[in-house]
Amino acid sequence: MQAMVLKKLGTALEWTDLADRQPGPGEIRVKVAACGVCRTDLHVVDGELPDPKVPIILGHEIVGRIDAIGAGVEGLSLGERVGIPWLGHTCRVCPYCVGGQENLCDQPVFTGYTRDGGFATATIADARYAFSLGEAGSDVALAPLLCAGLIGWRSLEIAGDGTKLGLYGFGAAAHIVAQVAKWQGRTVFAFTRPGDAAAQTFARRLGAKWAGGSDEMPPEQLDAAIIYATVGDLVPLALEAVRKGGRVVCAGIHMSDIPSFPYRLLWEERQLVSVANLTRRNGLDFLRLVPKIGIVTKTTRYPLSQANQALADLRAGRFEGAAVLVP
Repeated sequence: MQAMVLKKLGTALEWTDLADRQPGPGEIRVKVAACGVCRTDLHVVDGELPDPKVPIILGHEIVGRIDAIGAGVEGLSLGERVGIPWLGHTCRVCPYCVGGQENLCDQPVFTGYTRDGGFATATIADARYAFSLGEAGSDVALAPLLCAGLIGWRSLEIAGDGTKLGLYGFGAAAHIVAQVAKWQGRTVFAFTRPGDAAAQTFARRLGAKWAGGSDEMPPEQLDAAIIYATVGDLVPLALEAVRKGGRVVCAGIHMSDIPSFPYRLLWEERQLVSVANLTRRNGLDFLRLVPKIGIVTKTTRYPLSQANQALADLRAGRFEGAAVLVP
């Protein structure tokens, strides 16, 4: 197998030839057909997440076909197309796992962070955390759904049932969530980098009622806001934009420090909450709805060997939607 490997934090990924790997008990080997590039990959490269496994193969939006099955795996078959997400393994015995909050597991393993991911021609995965994808849709189009879509779905659920929804940071996750929210009958207000007219036009094409810079106030008070951009300065702005009793959801796994803000922005029972990872139930619920919603992902393809360019373009915001690597 070949992979783009992060051998030292803060450095470029390196093309590396590796010995073929065999799945252990409860595991599958997947021949990678496509792997999305997520902002969390940048956080890993930049050393912004604690205790990474280095060297590491990044990538946790994986679509591929099973080409080897370990002992004890049930319900999956050779050649089946599956998706592999960020949450790659849980302990099953801690209070959170037992209580139905496996996304908060005390001993989790994360794909592309603490276990090798999908910036490769093949990967090994825990079979319990592989979602059957069926045959509808292309590999490239499905890849962003495995994180941008799943975390987007969880953040949308946590945001509540309010009809006026603000999305801060109109990238991979927001462009999917905007389509889900419109299907649900909500009104979307999109917040982009100040002056990013292209992103605002993109948001309107996807059904946003209003699109403007993140430094602007929307024309109406919001019931809820979801922050996908990893900028802590957006938290006070989002709190100011939501109505009394409204909710602000921080959806990123990492965010720059939140500045101090006056208590009046939180008062009147506004809520500030975060999203951590996902559960398998989130995955099953969301992927079951994808065909009904008719989600269309906007993707830019890169050969696997150009993973560094894809990361650089993501950092600079040079494309709409999501980047996807193709071996």
